This record gives sequence, C-alpha cells and structure tokens, in this order.
Amino acid sequence: MDGIATARELRRRLGGNNIPILIISAYDWSDIEKEAKAAGVSGFISKPLFKSTLFYGLRGYAGMDMSQEVMKEDGKENFSFDGIRVLVAEDNELNWEIASELLGEFDLQLDWAENGQICVDMVEASQPGTYKAVLMDIRMPVMNGFEATKVIRKMDRPDKDMPIIAMTADAFSEDVQKCMEAGMNAHVAKPIDVREVCRLLKKYLEL
Repeated sequence: MDGIATARELRRRLGGNNIPILIISAYDWSDIEKEAKAAGVSGFISKPLFKSTLFYGLRGYAGMDMSQEVMKEDGKENFSFDGIRVLVAEDNELNWEIASELLGEFDLQLDWAENGQICVDMVEASQPGTYKAVLMDIRMPVMNGFEATKVIRKMDRPDKDMPIIAMTADAFSEDVQKCMEAGMNAHVAKPIDVREVCRLLKKYLEL
C-alpha cells in the first residue's frame, strides 16, 4: 500500500480531515497533487529532509512560528542580510513559496521569476546593482537556467558578474560541472538546505 492509498484508508477509518497527513517524497508534488488531495492528504514535504524544510512543512499544522532562533543550530553562525535583494528563478510555485518563506527569515528581499526568460527580462529591466544575486533553477520552460545564465553574463551592464547560484534537483558531478561551465558560481541541490544557500550568499557577496 503506497502513501496515497494509506492516506485514503486512514481518512476512511478515522473520518473527517482534522488530523493532518503529509506526504514525504522525492517525487515532484505536482505529479501527484490532484490524486493526493482527493485522498485527503494535507500537504507535502520533499526528500531528502532538512531541518528547515521540515519546520516549514510542519509549522502550519503545529501552530508554531519559525524564527531564526528555531532555525539556529548550536555552534553555527546566524545569518542576516539586511534587505539585500535577490532574484529567484523558479517555475514551480510551491518551491518558490518555500524558498521565499525560508530565506525571508534571514532578511533577504526576494523577487520571483517564473522562468529563465522572465529572469533575464527582470535583470535587464532593473537598475544596475538592484539584484545582488540570482538563485537559478535549471529546468524551466521557455528558457532554462543554463541559457538564462549565459545571457546575463553577456549583458552590457556593470553587474553582469553578480553571483548566480544553481538550485536544482540535478546533483551529479556532471550536473555541477555544467552549471560552472554556464557561468554559475555555485550549486545547491534541491530540496534546498537554507543554511547552505545563506553560506554561499555570504561568501559571494563578501559579507
């Protein structure tokens, strides 16, 4: 019995929808969302599990607020970016909402580009220095992350060398190499480890 079938049977036996049931999976939520919701599933958490994504996924059902104090690990530095503006290129709305919620906790100001072409257009339309970095998904419609990065790097503007960090489920060594060859600065595997993203931003923004 798979997770969706289990959720359906739990709803049948328990009745009502007052007990949250969350799917934990490495698959894309959009592939199973319709069937899962029909079975009574309340939400979704991506694998592999990081503390940040786990807190985000559970807090809506536990009546808790996630703060930097909750996120902070013993012996680890705390991050604050004081309103630094970052562009997030991500075609999946759920992934954008998660990234926005988690990274917003560290005082980052985030704008959303739904695909690579929109990302390029937003950079091009902005005043130089508006965006201090780009968090770039790879697999996007219209224009993918590799293509968008190459276009940005060729722009005639003083901030064309801004840090671009890949955020992608493609995490093999050859995938990382392709990101570097396209002109990106670093690579973070999905689901994102928020503290790793913060470390990379701090490193490349020289904060």
